[in-house]
Amino acid sequence: MSPAPAPPEDLDRTLGFVLHDVARLLRKRFDQRARGLGLTRSQWSVLAHLARHEGINQTALAEILEVEPITLARMVDRLETAGWIQRRNDPRDRRARLLFLTEKAHPMLAEMWVLGRQNREEAMAGLSQDCRNRLIETLLLIKANLSDRGTDTGNTGSEDRP
Repeated sequence: MSPAPAPPEDLDRTLGFVLHDVARLLRKRFDQRARGLGLTRSQWSVLAHLARHEGINQTALAEILEVEPITLARMVDRLETAGWIQRRNDPRDRRARLLFLTEKAHPMLAEMWVLGRQNREEAMAGLSQDCRNRLIETLLLIKANLSDRGTDTGNTGSEDRP
């Protein structure tokens, strides 16, 4: 059996590896900042996406979050019990339930956006505004290049992410 071929380039400098590492570090840093607020990263993600898509049904939100519907249902159950979100009947489909934030969620979301902004500022320290703009535009172009525009529901702008 022949040895595996050596990677053609330094993996630490390839797009996929760098993006993965940056995303992991952003999540880790956000978790550190948000630790005292009493919600898990998964719960934060549900609230953040729900803030952008209030009135969405659970199936569509599960697709956006890339989780199984039953997994989301459990998270929604906990968030509803805690008073962060509420389910309402869908007037167009009596079997479906639509998800909405409660008034209790809005101050917490405001804190979350502040923590997200702090995270982004730390991540982009030392980059000029022009460089920041070019970075975001470049990443958006890469996203568009890789997206199947008919099915990409992960429309996540940088200003909306923690």
